[in-house]
Amino acid sequence: MQPEHLTWSTRVQGTQTLYRSRRLRFDDRFCGLYRPLLDLDPERRLSILEVGCGPGALAGALRRWYPMAAITGLDRDSAFIRFAGAQEPGITFVEGDATALPFPDASFDVCISYTVSEHIPAADFFGEQRRVLAPGGVCLVLSACKGIVHQAACLRYTAAEERFWEQVRQADDTLDRYAIGKYRLNEQELPLAMAQHGFEGIATGFVALDLTPDHPGHPPEMALEMINAARQTELDALAAVVHSQEGRFAPEELAEVARLINRRYDRRLALYEQGEKQWDTTVALVMVVRGVHTELTH
Repeated sequence: MQPEHLTWSTRVQGTQTLYRSRRLRFDDRFCGLYRPLLDLDPERRLSILEVGCGPGALAGALRRWYPMAAITGLDRDSAFIRFAGAQEPGITFVEGDATALPFPDASFDVCISYTVSEHIPAADFFGEQRRVLAPGGVCLVLSACKGIVHQAACLRYTAAEERFWEQVRQADDTLDRYAIGKYRLNEQELPLAMAQHGFEGIATGFVALDLTPDHPGHPPEMALEMINAARQTELDALAAVVHSQEGRFAPEELAEVARLINRRYDRRLALYEQGEKQWDTTVALVMVVRGVHTELTH
């Protein structure tokens, strides 16, 4: 039995962080923004592979948006695959490497990924997807762009938290050790790379997602999830410190930071429930790049 790969879920982004943030970004309320850019026929029995599926939130959205399709999600992190399998029924989840996809040539009609291309050399990333796509198949690359973030005053770090996270930053080599974002391409370079690696009919578009809790168009349950998803991101970041800087901080210090995080978010929730708008604003911008695999060789 192969050893488990748990690097991402324990040292980069926790399972709950990734799942909850992606559930918001691929909420059904935003389906109408994505579908014209994905440009897939919902009436076809498409075979769709999500490369780097994480805990399965995008795969779950695809299952809802394209009910005729057969969805497969692949990730090398065992914890993500286990979670996704339990959370998103009706989807096949496979542990595997995006640079050596465990599928025969021409296996899929569509390959899709979200924030994966940044971490893999373009030749491997596009080459493997082109290999497993049938002629005429579609490659969809979703990439997070710089958006808008303005935090509520009640969510700002306390002085004690500032000191703690400064100590963490001084010894943190996570980005370099795991090549996080090492191969990121900008909004011009990404479609050029897709074309360079054998795809044609390249098209691009952008989806702007307003994830502001006080937005009057968001139902209360969604607004509360936005606040709690941000809380989970901070708590998972703290948990990652335990793995990446094992033994550096006393359990009491870590517990105190967790208490301060929860106190800030409890306050934000209380203000929301009281109707005191903070207008902490998050607008996430997602670039969608679409290309078609032709039968021509390059």
